[in-house]
Amino acid sequence: MKKYAVYPGCVMPTEQYAYEMSIREIMPHLDIELVDLKGFSCCSEPIKSVNQMLTLALSARNIAIAEKEELDIFAPCPMCHLALSDCKRVLDTNLMMNKRVNSYLTDEGLKYTGTAEIVSILDLLHDIVGIDKIKEKVKKPLKDLKTATHYGCHLIRPSEIGRSDDAENPQKMENILKTIGAKPEYYPEKLDCCGALLTANLPESALTKTGQKLQRVQEQEFDAFIDTCPWCHRQYDSKQIKAGETVAAKLEVPVLYLTQLLGISMGIPKEKLGLNLNLSPIEKLNLGGKKT
Repeated sequence: MKKYAVYPGCVMPTEQYAYEMSIREIMPHLDIELVDLKGFSCCSEPIKSVNQMLTLALSARNIAIAEKEELDIFAPCPMCHLALSDCKRVLDTNLMMNKRVNSYLTDEGLKYTGTAEIVSILDLLHDIVGIDKIKEKVKKPLKDLKTATHYGCHLIRPSEIGRSDDAENPQKMENILKTIGAKPEYYPEKLDCCGALLTANLPESALTKTGQKLQRVQEQEFDAFIDTCPWCHRQYDSKQIKAGETVAAKLEVPVLYLTQLLGISMGIPKEKLGLNLNLSPIEKLNLGGKKT
């Protein structure tokens, strides 16, 4: 089994439990061992515009903890993955910054060396596990489930950092969904932002972005809306009713994590995948002949 230090970030273990539950359930089936390490802290990406040095130092510290155990890092949250990846890019190419950041880590006996790779949920599922391996594990194909994919901003941008898929035409989620029997289809709003990072200062604008996208997905009669980001999922799932009120629409769009849908196709019981924690109307779906 391939072994990775799992970096949970802040949102997943404190609020978006279903994402973590579904990840931990499906990975052993795909021959992936997740290792929990002590000492991880926030990646600090949300404060990057306030203090870039602190962002680099905190991300480097997390990477150094994994490097000390000689493990690569699996970061399921796209925002965390972006922070860690950007930190690695900077410290691997800027010797002066590398020395400065490492000077902050010495008090804890840590050192950033650049040996750890940072992999996202799409890197792991699509590129490392692979489509063929996933196909082998499918027990209950999701026959013709019409799905709309949401990549979010951080998983595919900015390209110069090295992201998980093409910024203009990402297809890895679609490839995975086709493998488990679903029917992903294109829609013009596919790359639109969820609005989550506007919440602190412009909550109504954030909900408007959320509501507008879900409204278009609903109008195009998709069966389900699939994402991989806990920040985005919070907008589309738990805030769906409020987003609908903001755009004057009654929204009833089932929203699931990609990992939850994978688990369903593998025959894993729904309660182990955290489906009871989804707040969008997933009961509308008929998966494997049974209502969720």
